[in-house]
Amino acid sequence: MKVIILLAVLLFPGTCNYSQNLIGYQGREIQKYMSCNRKDMNFENVKNSRFRYLKYTDGSESQTVLFFLNKDSICNSVRLICDPRVKAEKIREFNSAFNKDGDNKWIEKREGKDYIIELSDEMYSCIITIKPED
Repeated sequence: MKVIILLAVLLFPGTCNYSQNLIGYQGREIQKYMSCNRKDMNFENVKNSRFRYLKYTDGSESQTVLFFLNKDSICNSVRLICDPRVKAEKIREFNSAFNKDGDNKWIEKREGKDYIIELSDEMYSCIITIKPED
């Protein structure tokens, strides 16, 4: 099943560029995917006693992706932090790929599961959160 998901991700790189919805993947699978498919993103080894996550940033530090992991090293949510100047582009991309579910909120349907994509504005960044629908 994961092979099918990975193939779908590889065949639709436009979707992967902004969402990186790798929820359900193990940490080592995410690292392998990112090293092969997102060479523009650099892995940063981070230690945190409160959360387990994998952190990737681009060379210009205008984009950071955090893959939050559970105790079994399975990704259960994703957060993309990016420059606020790309907000309009992200909204267009999400509107074209997913079902809109309110202001700055979309539903991604994948393999019979729904994932919530939310975009929020912070003072110096635009934050996109992807998590399974409860």
